[in-house]
Amino acid sequence: MITVSGLTKHYGARTAVDDLTFTLAAGRVTGFVGPNGAGKSTTMRMMVGLTRPDGGEVRYDNVSYTDLRHPARLVGAVLDARCMHPGRTARNHLRAMAAMSGIPVGRVEEVLVDVGLESAVDQRAGGFSLGMRQRLALAGALLGEPQVLLLDEPSNGLDPDGIRWLRNHLSDFADRGGTVFVSSHLIGELSMFADDLVVVGAGKLLAAETVEAITARQAATVVVETPRPADLVRLLAAQVTVEATGDRLVLRGTTKVAVSQLAFENGIRLVELSETAGSLEDSLLDMTGASAEFASA
Repeated sequence: MITVSGLTKHYGARTAVDDLTFTLAAGRVTGFVGPNGAGKSTTMRMMVGLTRPDGGEVRYDNVSYTDLRHPARLVGAVLDARCMHPGRTARNHLRAMAAMSGIPVGRVEEVLVDVGLESAVDQRAGGFSLGMRQRLALAGALLGEPQVLLLDEPSNGLDPDGIRWLRNHLSDFADRGGTVFVSSHLIGELSMFADDLVVVGAGKLLAAETVEAITARQAATVVVETPRPADLVRLLAAQVTVEATGDRLVLRGTTKVAVSQLAFENGIRLVELSETAGSLEDSLLDMTGASAEFASA
């Protein structure tokens, strides 16, 4: 269990992270989402001691990161895929990391195969694409066979096949009991494999719930076409909101099953009846819209 308690960070008059509190459970993938400037990267840096908080703390099974005897064996982090010497080969970059963390050098070849870079082990990192750098950075995070992965936008630069590979890799890691905390702006992709979400805006916690619970905040939309729209509207419950365009109705606050039953019981013919479930993206936009640093017109 990872506990983040009252984490706070100021930069001058600006509050980057504001009394942030949440927990991360083992065996689950938790997405970290929010608009640009919401404090995600600052939070993750504080979680591994790269930025000193002004208040609050982070504990891994009740031990602070700075007190961990072998941090690389517990926590693997990728906070910047560019943090590697461009003149070093992939193999030598990882050998240097292993030496600094007291990790057997034999792990280097294993993780290079694990992330699919076995054909590029002797290429210099300066010639790598962003996607290859992401893979090399993840290999570095995996060197110590950690129990926790903290990843900041790890899918940047990956092609569709690479994104699917990353999704499967992180899901497998969690299925083996690991803890995954991953930030991403690819909400549709995140919804395919995350179990939980921590949502922030302007440095504040907006929600820490399951993906299903947050998606459910966005009401489903039922579309109906009937030659008797006025009669159907009169029969609908008061809490149902209606947008009418001729014989076509867009309803919120009800379900397709309920509308179908109501029409059947009152002899109202339906030409069309469909339902669109609320999306995770819509739910998150509703939650974070007020705290977005930049918003489109």
